[in-house]
Amino acid sequence: MIEKLEIFENKYEELSLKLCDPQTAESAEKYTETIKELKTVEPIALKYKEYKKYNGELTGAREMLTEETDSELRDMIETEISECEHKLDEIREELKILLLPKDPNDERNVIVEIRGGAGGEEAALFAAVLYRMYSMYAAKKGWSIEQLGANETELGGFKEISFMITGTGAYSRLKFESGVHRVQRVPDTETQGRIHTSTVTVAVLPEAEDVEVNIDSADLKIDTYRSSGAGGQHINKTESAIRITHLPTGLVVECQDERSQYKNKDKAMKVLKSRLLEAEREKQHDKVASERRSQVGTGDRSERIRTYNYPQGRVTDHRIGLTLYKIEDILNGDIDEIIDALISADRTAQLQNSETT
Repeated sequence: MIEKLEIFENKYEELSLKLCDPQTAESAEKYTETIKELKTVEPIALKYKEYKKYNGELTGAREMLTEETDSELRDMIETEISECEHKLDEIREELKILLLPKDPNDERNVIVEIRGGAGGEEAALFAAVLYRMYSMYAAKKGWSIEQLGANETELGGFKEISFMITGTGAYSRLKFESGVHRVQRVPDTETQGRIHTSTVTVAVLPEAEDVEVNIDSADLKIDTYRSSGAGGQHINKTESAIRITHLPTGLVVECQDERSQYKNKDKAMKVLKSRLLEAEREKQHDKVASERRSQVGTGDRSERIRTYNYPQGRVTDHRIGLTLYKIEDILNGDIDEIIDALISADRTAQLQNSETT
């Protein structure tokens, strides 16, 4: 581990010097690239500097202890040694986590797709609740949100809705939300007070960059149609809505949010690229799935990950056995406690895996 840390420290010093170089400052591209690289190595390099500081203090204290004869001073030195050893243990654990392989998508924006599953209208209504929850969470983080497409029901639910969340680290915080979310509650239309169980599927996709996904225009079938809202009422009389079919994979993306055909096409292409990137990522993931299964699940959209029980006021994440009795806060966007627990569980699983391989 020390050899790795030395490399990071040297790289940090090298990049810091590069940042002060006038040639770097003159080129916006070079400067941005250097800053980005520096941000990656800086936390590890600074934590290693801290490790060396305490390690030096520990070595010095041990040498003093061998030479000191005064019992009172020896007690003070032994206390200092104990504190240094404790601090070094903490720093070692932090360094292990910092050295874990980074998900290259972590800093990206995300496209979130929510679809009503089992439960008909009740599922569609809960899809709207989850959309609100993620929107409020994004607002708390200072991220921006843009709706890409929606199929609304007459009661205000969503058969499906897709939207983009733009903000640094959005994917790192939201990637564990992919899967089946189950809701247990008494619907407004239920006259006998019976609890119904419905499901909603959430997919979180990192936004694809153009350089990563090359789509041949010959592989696309693009249809235009009139935008329509709930109940089939026409929003406008022009064919501004777009449906794009990717012929090799059969993927279909629709967008009718904008009055401009061009804007709808642009949004639909963003979603298509991200879906194709995710499909490729899942293919690669399947190759190594037998080697490592994350404690927080596979992220498979068919996997039931969480239950929201209204009568009991609880939310349970089944992957890590976490239950919180504050459903109202959570549905109002206070989901950091769940997300932090999932990230912690994933890191623990990665550490265990790195120690056994």
